[in-house]
Amino acid sequence: MSENEEDLQREQSDSTKKKREKQSAKKKKKKNGEEEEEEKYKEEEEEVKEEEKSSEGVLLRGIFKVGKKSHDVLLTQARLTWIPIIPENPKGETSVPQPGVLLLQDVYAVKVKRRRAAGQQSGGAVLGVALFCCKRRGRRLEGDTLHLHNASTEHTHIWYNTLKELITGPSTRPRYLKVFINPCSHKKDAVHIYREHVAPLFKMADVRTDITVTEKKGHALSVMKECKLDGYDGVVCVGGDGSVAELCHALVFRAQLDAGSPEKPVTAVLPLGIIPAGSTDVVSCSVHGVRDPVTAALHIVLGHLQQVDMCSFSSLGQLVHFGFSAMFGFGGQCLARAEKKRWMSSTRRREYALVKTLARLRPEDCQLSFLPAKKSNRDKDSGSVDAEVEESWTTNQGLYLSISIMSVPCLSPHTPRGLAPNTSLANGSAALIAVGNTSRSEFIKHLKRYGSSSGQFSFSFVETHDVSAVRIRPRSLVGWTEEESEEEGESKTSPIIQSEASAFTLNIDGELVEIANEVLIRVHPRLITLYGEEVDEAESTVSCSCI
Repeated sequence: MSENEEDLQREQSDSTKKKREKQSAKKKKKKNGEEEEEEKYKEEEEEVKEEEKSSEGVLLRGIFKVGKKSHDVLLTQARLTWIPIIPENPKGETSVPQPGVLLLQDVYAVKVKRRRAAGQQSGGAVLGVALFCCKRRGRRLEGDTLHLHNASTEHTHIWYNTLKELITGPSTRPRYLKVFINPCSHKKDAVHIYREHVAPLFKMADVRTDITVTEKKGHALSVMKECKLDGYDGVVCVGGDGSVAELCHALVFRAQLDAGSPEKPVTAVLPLGIIPAGSTDVVSCSVHGVRDPVTAALHIVLGHLQQVDMCSFSSLGQLVHFGFSAMFGFGGQCLARAEKKRWMSSTRRREYALVKTLARLRPEDCQLSFLPAKKSNRDKDSGSVDAEVEESWTTNQGLYLSISIMSVPCLSPHTPRGLAPNTSLANGSAALIAVGNTSRSEFIKHLKRYGSSSGQFSFSFVETHDVSAVRIRPRSLVGWTEEESEEEGESKTSPIIQSEASAFTLNIDGELVEIANEVLIRVHPRLITLYGEEVDEAESTVSCSCI
């Protein structure tokens, strides 16, 4: 063999060797990369576990079946975590298990699962632990259950006792409630709503109840004045806005009596839970975002508390009522007409009153005064005399179709963003919405925009203010005649002064209240606590077809 051939063979051999070495290096690098990824995942998992141990501390750890698979379950002070146990793959492939997490703040009951024969009331083989919790679907809270299967009696009872102790720890969760049910509200199904949707949740959460079915208007107020409240953790109202208004007034009024302070409002001691069973349920929607008895009941058993501002209504120095909102003019006239047609269904009654009042639209001649809200005063009782002396009132005299004062947004399915979308539940002030005299068509445009996203306050005849106090002083009653507008082709109103004066009507939280003279409305920050939370928009499920 020649020297050239030997050199060629040597070069080919070296080239093949280098290729093999290169391929081997690639395989090794790939293997090292997989090992590095696996090690990195294990390190991260260990870091998570160490973090849990150091921050919260793992109280219990055990093996349970969740569904059909075994899981490694960890319990801390705040959460329950379960990680699927995945056997090693012979090929060395790794898969990242997806852990499940349940916050204990969402758990309202825990029970031991047992296998029982038909008709067996107690005993039975232990199957594991069941955790009853809530899950969110938008604004709604729905009941859900997590089943942890383990046949060991000792193991199961250790977990049950520990979980029971953890979920009963929060002091805001009620154990004993005073419940008022208005059987005549809306479709007269308040008792059914309570028995079917609320009572089972209370029983599951080990909440005891003392139930009063009201017989007439003012029944709840009279009971609240006399009963001992020491043993209760809260009060629950099953009814509409009228029942809610009565109980809110009763709670604050009772706090005044207990404190020996008949003139100055005192913060209510017990929180109020509202189970919606009315036609509009404005207050319930404002703290729940939806008209749903299950959502309301879950807020109660989980102890979700929300402080809320309230207003006091007084005339000539005498307290008339406590409430969240008041309407003078159009709102009061609508309710007065609706109350005369109680034999109608709520929807027909509401639409009848609205159309009739629009057909006979009349402005009110009154003096409107208000104190603008200031941030520095929002943490104080804005109804104090000193605050009134220091602040200067703004006064306007004129014709108004509607005047509304609202310390809460007043959300409802008809007005998802609320009648007063620029206020909140506990900002220490109220929204004053004054609608001046205008044509019927323009006023209807203003009303229709409440059902849409925005724009109801963009009209020149509508003014809004953030206030801490309002005074409405009607002048002598004014009558009105309609004249035809040649320019616009529609009717407008002109005044005819009448000499006689009489009481005027206020719509306070859906209740008609007659006041003989001027009314003074003051905002009192965080005067009452409701079961619920701050929401910015209600779930819209209905629409008004009358305009």
